[in-house]
Amino acid sequence: MDTKSIEEILAGHGVKPTANRILVMRCLAAAERPMSLAELECKILSIDKSGIFRALAVFKEKHLVHVLEDGGDGVRYEVCRSHDSDTDDDQHAHFYCERCRHTFCLEDISVPQVELPGGYRVSSVNYMIKGICPDCARRQG
Repeated sequence: MDTKSIEEILAGHGVKPTANRILVMRCLAAAERPMSLAELECKILSIDKSGIFRALAVFKEKHLVHVLEDGGDGVRYEVCRSHDSDTDDDQHAHFYCERCRHTFCLEDISVPQVELPGGYRVSSVNYMIKGICPDCARRQG
């Protein structure tokens, strides 16, 4: 994704396109799967951990990223394909491989609608399926 496209996405969500934010968004957009803070830190050597975390916090607030709790080593981040800075309109299921510890997007599987009892309000949904991914299953035999 080029810088102009990233700047447009950030501006469309009310986020000032700083150099650090552009780098973090470029890295997330290029990733083939959701990434942890540690993985981002290894990929983006020009920004320290706190700078990456601050960008991610802004992205989360403005619905530019999904924050996934994978039940493994913490949280992972992926670009939200939502076109609204107030809500997420692209929620989908994820798969956590218990062998390789990678998290994969299952974009064709929607998060099921859940009817909550009165008085409850949803702030986020994390639909994670756990098991063994196809690559690990093949290696296992």
